[in-house]
Amino acid sequence: MKTILVVGGSKGIGAAITKILKDSYHVITISRGENLIDGVTHHSLDVLIDDLPSIENLDGLVYCPGSINLKSLTRLKIEDFQTDFNINVLGAVRVIKFYEKQLLDSNGSVVLFSTVATHLGMPFHASIAVSKSAVEGLAKSLAAEYATKIRFNVIAPTVTETPLASRLLRNDKQKESMRERHPYKQYLNPEEVASLAEYLISAKSKSISGQIIPMDAGIVSVKL
Repeated sequence: MKTILVVGGSKGIGAAITKILKDSYHVITISRGENLIDGVTHHSLDVLIDDLPSIENLDGLVYCPGSINLKSLTRLKIEDFQTDFNINVLGAVRVIKFYEKQLLDSNGSVVLFSTVATHLGMPFHASIAVSKSAVEGLAKSLAAEYATKIRFNVIAPTVTETPLASRLLRNDKQKESMRERHPYKQYLNPEEVASLAEYLISAKSKSISGQIIPMDAGIVSVKL
């Protein structure tokens, strides 16, 4: 059975990915919180500062940690940009570098996460857009550098109903307003995103690398 590491696999999109993968793969999760999903191997740690666990064989890596730090530039501090960059970019770099050999040995696949805010100018998104744009650049560069050896792809979702986005979807009025903002009159649920991650981590997508794949409910790609 192939082994997949899901970083940030205890909540939101990461938890949905873990649940969809665990019946077909040996899934290892890393997060700062406790694991609430049966049938997986869990390590509770902070990938930015703690020692990463030794994994002998690794066929795929999904890096899910993210942030939604929505403030005006006036209110954003340099430390906000640094924190978002650490979580979204440097955490991913640290994990990829640590498991590079295992991923090379298995011709592995890496899935990272961006946001529609890198392609559509949105107020108050400066810090997160900067970090996620860097994630996209990282994936494209590494897809070229490791061509034929490791695949790198990025999913760029719009608002997804997760704990991270809870303050954007606090009540029925906010949820309806968010639906109306999207041409397809919906936003995402974690299971939709998990299904795409499952495909990208598998051999079914063996010819796909270096791609930024939007899941946008039309907000970037469609104007009605």
